[in-house]
Amino acid sequence: MIRRLLLTAVVVSLTACNAPEPAQPVPGTPSGEQSAPTVPAGDRLTANGFGPLRIGMTKAEVEAALGLDSDPNSVGGPDPASCDMFRPTRAPEGLLVMLEGGVLTSIWATRNAVLETDRGLNIGDSADEVRRVYGPVVVSEPHKYVEAPAEYLTIWSTTDHASPAARGVKYEIDSDGRVQSIAVGGPSIEYVEGCA
Repeated sequence: MIRRLLLTAVVVSLTACNAPEPAQPVPGTPSGEQSAPTVPAGDRLTANGFGPLRIGMTKAEVEAALGLDSDPNSVGGPDPASCDMFRPTRAPEGLLVMLEGGVLTSIWATRNAVLETDRGLNIGDSADEVRRVYGPVVVSEPHKYVEAPAEYLTIWSTTDHASPAARGVKYEIDSDGRVQSIAVGGPSIEYVEGCA
């Protein structure tokens, strides 16, 4: 009987250790309202980061997590000490990091990225799908260089978008009405020309 109880306790403990973590709140989702089921956020773009990357990390922490700049001879910004943008060597194709003053402020998925957000959205999804997934919290702004239907769709987790603590997700929509890039992180997601 004691062996049976011990075996049962071990099985219950192992099951509890392998239980999935509860879903984290998503920016723009009212508290108490659950979003669609998600896979672990570690391998998806979120307003707070991607995989081992977290907004606010130092350059040394970014490099320890995903490696050095994969193309150190390319220009990531006019003054790399104040702003630099690059793909770490172990980052997925199409993923770029932006560091300002040596701190990670945003992460970008470009056209050739095969990444998705914690809401399951990808490069190539329609603007209508972005609006459907996030609902009324989507802020639409005209695209700086391309006529409508090109636009920027942004979802913020705070009302003060200029605050360094602000976090958000921005979808750049192309002239076909589809997502061509995704930026996650702080206020730098609003930049339209990288560091410039």
